[in-house]
Amino acid sequence: MSSETPSIPETTASALTGLAAASEVERLRNAPGWYTADLCDDWNFMTPSGGVLMSIALRAMQAELDDPELRPLSATTLFMSPVPAGPMEIRVELLRRGGVAAQLRAELSSTTLPGPGLEVSATFARRLANGPSFTDAIFPDVPLPEDVPPEAPMERPAFFDNLEIVQVEGPTVFSEAGWEPSNALVTRWYRYRVPQFDDAGRFDRMALPPIIDNMPPAAFARIGSEGPPLHAPSLDLTVHFLDDCADEWLLLRHRAKKAHGGFGTADVEVWSRGGRLVAVGTQMMIFRSMPADPPTGFRRSSGTS
Repeated sequence: MSSETPSIPETTASALTGLAAASEVERLRNAPGWYTADLCDDWNFMTPSGGVLMSIALRAMQAELDDPELRPLSATTLFMSPVPAGPMEIRVELLRRGGVAAQLRAELSSTTLPGPGLEVSATFARRLANGPSFTDAIFPDVPLPEDVPPEAPMERPAFFDNLEIVQVEGPTVFSEAGWEPSNALVTRWYRYRVPQFDDAGRFDRMALPPIIDNMPPAAFARIGSEGPPLHAPSLDLTVHFLDDCADEWLLLRHRAKKAHGGFGTADVEVWSRGGRLVAVGTQMMIFRSMPADPPTGFRRSSGTS
């Protein structure tokens, strides 16, 4: 498959705060390991995307390492209390630094709302020239994004203003027409409206957690639209960064394998447009009733995703 994609119109991109700018961190002077960030509400579901908060913590870790050859290999986040948009602080602790890999821990919390926020444990590593190389997974046989008619406009959280999403497998959950219970599987193409590439021209690994943290629709596909209104905040999120690509469009296959006792687990494969397995992720979610009134500052997108 070709990796060539049309560029995002400048007028569309310029109206948005790109993820790299939104998740930028600043080192505090005379406070080793401490960083600050200020996240706008453009990345909110009800509160900011957990994946975006994870990206902020990972950027602080990368800044603390100060070595571009050490790149994220795996990371696990525990979400302990809500972190609203606005000012936040990140405390990074270097646990171990070797010749090939380094392990770190980061705590991210709001400076305006009390609570522990979230904690990320991560491994950063250098690329090695030796070792086996294989992929024992199959690229999904689905249409390309340009071959799928656009969805009708629908109201969605502001987070989705930052993305183009083309669904190619599974029901369109939260649609006005409703949806029948089906397999707990949703496959979508994702593209950032503001392209996310690093200085080497690779898709920025820090931009993976926000799109990976979209697994609940797979569970809602299985539940159907007749049940009570629910949302499913993440309790944890794990990402394994496996490979690089230079594609704007990424294909994510989300699958929810089990729900029981108010909790559910799901996983995701992330594929490049060219058929390369770029990352995998998994998370535990908790099912909660949808609040009648969204939190202050919550806004919805009225456009297509």
